[in-house]
Amino acid sequence: MFRLIWALSVRTRYFLRRYMPTNILLDAIRNRRGLRWGVPAMALAIPYLYAASICAQLAENGGPGWLHLLVLLFIWNALKMAWIGPVSVFELLRVRIVKRRENHSRLPEPGSTVRVLVTA
Repeated sequence: MFRLIWALSVRTRYFLRRYMPTNILLDAIRNRRGLRWGVPAMALAIPYLYAASICAQLAENGGPGWLHLLVLLFIWNALKMAWIGPVSVFELLRVRIVKRRENHSRLPEPGSTVRVLVTA
């Protein structure tokens, strides 16, 4: 039974990571080239919160009960979008610090002589 639950959760996670738009966007932002788009992606939280508000109002005014599930989904996506901004800023800073340390370690020490080989 545990093995079945484990396999089902792995397949569900794979499906969600592969085909859901917000997860695709978050995966694109989390790589080195996409880190700079984290802060602008935070603006996507606003439409998600607006959609959640509309669905909540419709559900409160006699709409179908399944709209509450959409409210939860929209709020969850808004939180993911709002969270990626600060995370991407910290990751970008971390990457730049590591890059600076690598470049600094390649420089010769002050006062040392550097020999240049000149060929004719």
